[in-house]
Amino acid sequence: MQRVALAFSGSLETSAAIPWLAEKYRTEVVAATLDFGQGVQMDDVRERALVMGAVRAHVFDVREEFATDYLLPALQAGAMDDGRLPLATPLSRPLIAKYLVTVARIEGASAIAHGATDERDQTRLEAAVRAIDPSIRVIAATKVWKMSPADQIECVRQRGLGVPAPADPSFETETTLWGRWVYGPAVDDTWQQPSEDVYLLTKPAAEAPETPAYVEFEFLRGLPAAINGIEMSPVELLQCLETIAGAHGVGRFDLFESTSGGVRTRRVCEAPAAVPLQVAYQALHAFVTPVDLISIQRDLGKKYADLIDAGGWSSPVREPIDAFAARVRERMTGAVRLRLFKGACEVVGVKSPNLTDRADAPAASAKSRRGADASPKGI
Repeated sequence: MQRVALAFSGSLETSAAIPWLAEKYRTEVVAATLDFGQGVQMDDVRERALVMGAVRAHVFDVREEFATDYLLPALQAGAMDDGRLPLATPLSRPLIAKYLVTVARIEGASAIAHGATDERDQTRLEAAVRAIDPSIRVIAATKVWKMSPADQIECVRQRGLGVPAPADPSFETETTLWGRWVYGPAVDDTWQQPSEDVYLLTKPAAEAPETPAYVEFEFLRGLPAAINGIEMSPVELLQCLETIAGAHGVGRFDLFESTSGGVRTRRVCEAPAAVPLQVAYQALHAFVTPVDLISIQRDLGKKYADLIDAGGWSSPVREPIDAFAARVRERMTGAVRLRLFKGACEVVGVKSPNLTDRADAPAASAKSRRGADASPKGI
């Protein structure tokens, strides 16, 4: 019997996709789940896949790989969504594709399937799969089936399972180490302010502590190495930042945009881990990098973001941009101190041993060093 490798998140769509694929294609389904830092129990997700009929369910902890090989390179390249929002969702798709193809090869699967509902998401994932293996068949379940949400719910309940998150059907979420993105009817009204119910990682600024937090980053050649003197892995650093910055209301975005079809839409994002790291990185970058190089990298960062958003992680253009960013960040050793208060994230101090090598802005250094020395340390 043939097999299909399914990207399984535990969502309603991917849960219903298992029996649907098995019946429509008369195939066995192997589930593949990746832990990006969603904050859910992966054992529960694996069990759900098996109850829904998967013959096998693989779970991969990819948090370190995601942070080190995808998030940090994008940060260093200056890639941002909408010019200010930390890029995340498109970065997870090439990693999902990598593991899907791996599972398909291990299990002898002749096809790969996914339950993505957004057209751009489908394009990104399918482009990433074909960049690895152009011959493999890709099935977009939600594009082919005729199942309504009610049909999907009934399919899940027939197997004795509860309807998976979101508990509130008015919005969908996607969460990784880099942040949390919210879509759907609860945020679609461009006139009404989203309810506090859609937020999970950040406090409202008005409810944040009355005392600011000071966070000091240490960078070694552009890589974040420590917070407030404590060395951490990239995953530990992001988890720590999420807790601190989220408590101070830092990292909320409310974005209005147009889709490729001209439809006005809205997205809400919480990125309490990504925002302070992004602000600190950009501050040190501006402090030690010659102005001409900053201008070039700004242009390349936009190109990088556009490539990733279009599913072009494997594009031959990306690697030269990575190489340029790696060369620029050789100077980026130093420290940045941030003040987190009532939703604001401010740079209050920067220092670097490489500042003296810079010929374009020596006057700014004295003021910046005084700011760094004056700011208290601590969380």
